[in-house]
Amino acid sequence: MLRDKSLIPLSHQHQRALAMCVRIDRASPIGESDLVAWQAEIAQIFQNEIGIHFSSEEQVVFPAARAFSELIPLVDELCQDHAWLREQFAVATGERGSAKDVNLLAQRLSAHIRREERQLFQRMQELMDPEALAVLGRKLYEALKDSPQACVVPTQATRLRSAK
Repeated sequence: MLRDKSLIPLSHQHQRALAMCVRIDRASPIGESDLVAWQAEIAQIFQNEIGIHFSSEEQVVFPAARAFSELIPLVDELCQDHAWLREQFAVATGERGSAKDVNLLAQRLSAHIRREERQLFQRMQELMDPEALAVLGRKLYEALKDSPQACVVPTQATRLRSAK
């Protein structure tokens, strides 16, 4: 099913975060010489987009989803994921953060995004009427208006490398 236009801004942010996760996976194991560059990129992405993204989901999407009893357990799990991911972003980008922390973050973030896209967003589109989705879209637009809508350009250390 195509994504409803009300959820497309979040889906675009998901795509950018997944691209980072794929690059981290392909760069693994991350060498110590590249770790600082990865940490800087992850911190920038969290500050510019993911932090605002999480807040928008928690303030707009999750309350709308909770109107449907079948989605409440999923929303509760996604909220727990947000809390864990916020902590892990701090760990992965901190002084004591390791390549293993960066990898763990990427794996968990990727799984989280896929659950939102494949389960939450999909089911919301099936359950919500077009008017409710349009209201949701307007609220999301307002919540996301201060979030940059551009990709972070990878550095030489964090760019996707071709297979040798």
